[in-house]
Amino acid sequence: MQGTVYKSTGSWYTVKGENGQFYECRIKGKFRIQGIKSTNPVAVGDQVLFELEKDVEAGTGVIKKIQNRENYIVRRSVNLSKQTHIIASNIDQVFLLVTLNNPPTLTTFIDRFLVTAEAYHIEAVLLFNKVDSYSIEELAEVKYLAELYRNVGYECIGISAKNGKNVDKVREKMTGKTSMISGHSGTGKSTLINAIEPGLNLKTSEISEQHQQGQHTTTFAEMFDLSFDARIIDTPGIKGFGVVDMEREEIGNYFPEFFELKQDCKFHNCLHLEEPKCAVKEALENDEIAWSRYKSYLQIMEGDEDNYRIDQYQK
Repeated sequence: MQGTVYKSTGSWYTVKGENGQFYECRIKGKFRIQGIKSTNPVAVGDQVLFELEKDVEAGTGVIKKIQNRENYIVRRSVNLSKQTHIIASNIDQVFLLVTLNNPPTLTTFIDRFLVTAEAYHIEAVLLFNKVDSYSIEELAEVKYLAELYRNVGYECIGISAKNGKNVDKVREKMTGKTSMISGHSGTGKSTLINAIEPGLNLKTSEISEQHQQGQHTTTFAEMFDLSFDARIIDTPGIKGFGVVDMEREEIGNYFPEFFELKQDCKFHNCLHLEEPKCAVKEALENDEIAWSRYKSYLQIMEGDEDNYRIDQYQK
């Protein structure tokens, strides 16, 4: 039978068959995908071939094959530097929830997420959540950040998952697509999904006052069918986003504003570091490129995985 993986718990996978039925499936023995050292060989969104076990009444099956993925979002696994973790696959678009504080979302985190989405050709939309809770000064900062990313070419929407502001715009963008929602714990992912589809009634929790950090309410990635021809993948809150499988020479191509200027650099293989007559560095000096973006670029180029995680700022 063929089906789609809707939930992964590490050892069992909930698969929706083409007949609309859900089956609990597992994998037997070592199941490796060529070229990917992953902590989770099967990911939510995967199209798989599976067969039911002899005890049909139990509704359990064994996954035999993963079909080719159109794309996937991958990050470096925590404490396993050579391993990757595939968050989800076969996605039409990703929504990254951004909060100014409570908890803070750093531009270095945003940029790493966007670079990964660019690398795997997945449309990314930034949702600036909790706009109902900000002061005038904080709202000005949110507008500045949104303008920064709009200038790069990303759609940015100010929302309040709590009171419903602009949730209809998000719902409209989701129609007819499979979307993934991501962000730090506490940014409001489950609250937003509940606002989009109240019937799901996902568990939410309050922010930890001590650390200004959300409690993990989503333990595993899970996909839900929505009532308006859409599917959404809810993901666990993530502290850091280590980029993987990228050559230094190609990283600049995943910053759209850098890529646009690349042809004007003196050297065709310019890394935008110390090279003379670099169009990116010139644009930076002329304030045509955001310094925060260039800083993120340098960190990724240097392989600096440890200085941007959210918990580094909450001690």
